[in-house]
Amino acid sequence: MTEPGLVVVDKPAGVTSHDVVARVRRLAGTRKVGHAGTLDPMATGVLVLGVDRATRLLGHLMLTEKGYDATIRLGAATSTDDAEGDVLSQASAEQVEALTPEEIRSALASFVGEIDQVPTAVSAVKVDGKRAYQRVRDGEQVQLEPRRVTIHELTVHDVVGPEVRVSVRCSSGTYIRAIARDLGERLGVGGHLTSLRRTAVGAFDLDAARTLDELTDDFAVLPIADAARATFAVADLDDAEARDVRVGRPLQRQLAGLTALFAPDGAFLALYEPRGDLARPVAVFV
Repeated sequence: MTEPGLVVVDKPAGVTSHDVVARVRRLAGTRKVGHAGTLDPMATGVLVLGVDRATRLLGHLMLTEKGYDATIRLGAATSTDDAEGDVLSQASAEQVEALTPEEIRSALASFVGEIDQVPTAVSAVKVDGKRAYQRVRDGEQVQLEPRRVTIHELTVHDVVGPEVRVSVRCSSGTYIRAIARDLGERLGVGGHLTSLRRTAVGAFDLDAARTLDELTDDFAVLPIADAARATFAVADLDDAEARDVRVGRPLQRQLAGLTALFAPDGAFLALYEPRGDLARPVAVFV
């Protein structure tokens, strides 16, 4: 069986994140594979998977910053806020042509910072224990509550006709489709996403990602210790501290935040965080 670690996949379009997990399970020879945040079937790019014990890192990876490249098409609102949904409303070509690049750039700039964003109705957000997208598929009307998210950076690359190409750096939980929807509403013409490529999840970007075909030829796993060092603050322990951490005891140590702790031999032991005057375990991996 493959050693515990992370697999960074460059997901192709037209497959679900679950399809990718199933493929990696076969390649890794274990059913214990999970992912750090899904990508829509339409979307491509970075999908971080955990194998074996490293699946326990994924919940913490999901909280990290993400990067995306996207194309927004103005002039129509859809039921899914992307090109795969039914058109709900459509502006005239004259209305869209009347918009200037400056108006579009100004409207997008207003999304930067902390904002309250209503997730797209076909998101994985749970409503009374059931995923919102499943409720939509079952014909239900879904109204989600706004959530506080942070858009750290939004770069407009070009505006060509009704299409706007952007790059976004944002907090976990941000929906790029919702930005397209809200931009269209703000400009009064409707809008939806036509392409989405995730370029980074935390420290892992497209340079670290491999296609499924490449992984089939050479199944590359980032060892759990290397993954922890790449993702979290790091503290190296002495032998006595390492013994305490192996059984989850608190430490008399000052930590700045969530920290990966390593034994003197370099083995990754645990994630700890400061609580009161002590460092206490979040997850122990040995």
